[in-house]
Amino acid sequence: MTNVAVIYYSSTGNVHTLANAAAVAAEKAGAEVRLRKVAELAPQQVIDTKAEWAEHVQATRDVEVASLDDLEWADVVLIGTPTRFGLPAAQIKQFIDTTGGLWAQGKLVNKVASAFTSTSTTHGGQESTLLALNNTFYHWGAVIVAPGYADPVQFAAANGNPYGASSVSANEANNVAGENLAAIEFQTRRAVEIATALKKGFAAA
Repeated sequence: MTNVAVIYYSSTGNVHTLANAAAVAAEKAGAEVRLRKVAELAPQQVIDTKAEWAEHVQATRDVEVASLDDLEWADVVLIGTPTRFGLPAAQIKQFIDTTGGLWAQGKLVNKVASAFTSTSTTHGGQESTLLALNNTFYHWGAVIVAPGYADPVQFAAANGNPYGASSVSANEANNVAGENLAAIEFQTRRAVEIATALKKGFAAA
């Protein structure tokens, strides 16, 4: 069986919605799945200044926090993050910065890796955020699997991003279009299929 870790950060729920869709798609593809959020770094007094943020933190309080064990266990790593000035959120970056030990031991090599994001506005740094996450995957020695234009869903009006699924929230909580959900579902299936094929190939080698 292929193991999939969906690791994400979300402040108001849009990336969380995409992450949930990825987890469901991976299970449908026959994978074992761990859905994990990264630790929140913002102090509670800052979170409380935005009702949607505080509500989302409360609503996802039971989602387990990502650990290095989740990465080591996974054959597929899907990382989701909102965009912060064209870069991954600090919460995701902080988690990535803890992976040095696994990297040094070669335990991240040949894992299938893919990323997804959400922005407030159209072209609000989606591509640069996903490409920035790819820089991490290069260093890990991971096998990057992007959706490309390998399925008709990628040509839908709300999609079109070959780097990874993305949504535009328009500054609204839980505002993910159905086409975006279809895109992350395809991206996840593709990642699982390729990881499964790689595992079979390595076993036969």
